[in-house]
Amino acid sequence: MIYPIILCGGAGSRLWPASREMHPKPFIRVDNKENFLQKTFRRATSLPNAGEVSFVTSKNFFFETKNCITEINDTNHPFSILSEPCGRDTLAAIAIAVAHISAKHGENATILVMPSDHLIENPDAYIQAVQEASALAGDGRIVTFGITPTSPETGYGYIESDGNKVLRFIEKPNYEKAVEFTQAAQKQFLWNSGMFCFLATTLQRELKEYASDVYETTSECLAKSSLEKTDHFSHLKIDNKSFQNIRKISFDYAIMEKTKSAAVVPCSIGWRDVGDWKSFSEIGDCDSNNNQTTNDNILINSTNCFIRSTKRKIAAVGVDNLAIIEEPDALLVLNKDNAQDVKKVYEHLKAIGSEAYKNHTTVHRPWGSYSVLLEAPNYKIKRIDVKPGGVLSLQMHHHRSEHWVVVSGMAKVQNGENKLLLSVNESTFIPAGHTHRLENPGVLPLQVIEVQCGQYLGEDDIVRFEDIYERAENPFNEFN
Repeated sequence: MIYPIILCGGAGSRLWPASREMHPKPFIRVDNKENFLQKTFRRATSLPNAGEVSFVTSKNFFFETKNCITEINDTNHPFSILSEPCGRDTLAAIAIAVAHISAKHGENATILVMPSDHLIENPDAYIQAVQEASALAGDGRIVTFGITPTSPETGYGYIESDGNKVLRFIEKPNYEKAVEFTQAAQKQFLWNSGMFCFLATTLQRELKEYASDVYETTSECLAKSSLEKTDHFSHLKIDNKSFQNIRKISFDYAIMEKTKSAAVVPCSIGWRDVGDWKSFSEIGDCDSNNNQTTNDNILINSTNCFIRSTKRKIAAVGVDNLAIIEEPDALLVLNKDNAQDVKKVYEHLKAIGSEAYKNHTTVHRPWGSYSVLLEAPNYKIKRIDVKPGGVLSLQMHHHRSEHWVVVSGMAKVQNGENKLLLSVNESTFIPAGHTHRLENPGVLPLQVIEVQCGQYLGEDDIVRFEDIYERAENPFNEFN
């Protein structure tokens, strides 16, 4: 069997405003249906001999990752989430996932490492490439997937190869070098996809050879981490203190550029590393003017344009080569040739402390989500959506009062000493300083309109006393 590891790192700052710090690139819906993470899971489980799928992600995104996969996992394919307390780069993420799989499924387990934010458009060629890589991995090789270039790209690293033999790894080149690599007749240059295949025992051997400190600290960290299991799901809570002792370095630098066991599978699998809005605009089908849009937007006398909107209707007249991205709280207009510079917008918003780099107006929580409908200096209106069985923490606010009105479903409410069942069009008032809790005891979604009033309405004005999602241990954890 093959055991896929899906790496869920990366902020995706060049895909702002769809990608935010608290809702990063893997959770962006690609075609208004499934997000990158869900598509990667489907691709992993499409392999004929796919075993348990492991996700390595920040602990801040544990619940959203679990909810995304549970939403589409109709066959109950086994999966696990390894939640990192902090980022330590790709070597630490891969090493601890491999150690976990080895302990669970044996040291001869075949591992397939996949980033969570790539797209592959030729599934049959992908399966064939994985099977070829698996055969090479069985001979003790660490195999990378080299993508046959279709254009001179400066955003990817390259691999010079001879058949399956890796001659050298090349850093991201300038444009002139990229053209040279793409047009080379006597040599083979491939894009470095960031996907790998190897046996667990092979990686452990290479770690001992080239990064023995990482091997030792990873083993120590795994021993101190805690594992929770159900029939089809497991959660490895990586120990915070020992994980921070693991050296921060990439898998490519620590292993691939040093190992004598590297191999490559050249392939044309319709691979896309969708890193900016220019590459995102190339995913779907275009009209006769090379335009692409969502949600019935209007393009007149315009060419080579991409429009993605979530709420408002957008019209573009007499423009060329633009990407227009609309979210409820932000609008981005850019020339697609400057797609890399969107990162500067993200960095500027972060530098000035704007909420727009961090959160969408809809924020996901383990119990569901809330959406900010209106915000003013002394009041804020939210829509709270609680999934069946979802329970908010028992909490209190110092600086604001809240009014709750049920507009859909049934609410179980604790308000101070009172416990209530509220139906549609019923409400309760929660003064500042009152402990309170909201729960959905039904089988249908619960929707509540919340009106907050007070001099300070920040999300950090919260004290959690009890929480089924263990957030009371860190009451100000805004990610959950």
